[in-house]
Amino acid sequence: MFRSVQIALASLYVTTTGILIAGIYYVHQVLGVEQWGIIAFVSLVITLVAGGILAKIAITPLREHFEHLERFSKETLHELNLPINTITANAQMLRKTHDDEKSLRRLERIEMAAEMLKERYNELDYLIKKQTEREKIETFDLRDVIEERLGFLRSLYPAASWDVSMEACEVRMDRIGLGKVIDNLVENGVKYSLQNPRITITLYNHVLSICDQGIGMDEITLMRIYDRYYQNDSTMAGYGIGLSLVKRYCDRHSINLHVASQVGEGTCVKLEFKKKERNGK
Repeated sequence: MFRSVQIALASLYVTTTGILIAGIYYVHQVLGVEQWGIIAFVSLVITLVAGGILAKIAITPLREHFEHLERFSKETLHELNLPINTITANAQMLRKTHDDEKSLRRLERIEMAAEMLKERYNELDYLIKKQTEREKIETFDLRDVIEERLGFLRSLYPAASWDVSMEACEVRMDRIGLGKVIDNLVENGVKYSLQNPRITITLYNHVLSICDQGIGMDEITLMRIYDRYYQNDSTMAGYGIGLSLVKRYCDRHSINLHVASQVGEGTCVKLEFKKKERNGK
């Protein structure tokens, strides 16, 4: 499809340029018009008409393509909601008829997997809506978002230990997207800790630090962590797109992102938020 569009655009551009040059030559040389203002005006009109045609040819197939992707994504997202709710509802029903420890552990794993699917569902829903709608910018205390996300992450990673210290920090940005950033950074810390993960989270002077004591990264890996689909350890779960999304969010909201890491000692990610000025901006 796009190949034919390129050919059509190139052909129309060459044809329009040829017509424009021939028209100027005809008006000036054959008709003997010496008023260059008239010639320039006619040339401008021809250029605007050709530009409108070029724009329509270029945009129409792209609009149709993205509308198809958007429609497909929304339909797929809607279909995912049903099996997630079905799994959750049936797991709750089975809890009422099974009380032995082995069955309860299995049900707990099923419920946890369903909760993870629900989180991914919410993330996909957020990303799709962000593409079609403007982000909802609001003012809130960063501590509330961190505590909200930790409520979920603690249940997701019961073996991890948490060291949390926070002070008030008022920010103005997309709250849902920031929650996804925190989720990603914490999950990376847990995922790359070999055993007994310990996550330290501090919020002081508008700087959020999320640190782990995991395997760490060397200098070469640090240079590539924002590359889409890159993973430090290919055996780990995930697609390696998390930090790429984090970087884009931070750039969009003017958050300074710093990553420090040493092999065998762990990684520390710092998000430096802009302080509000006295006039409230």
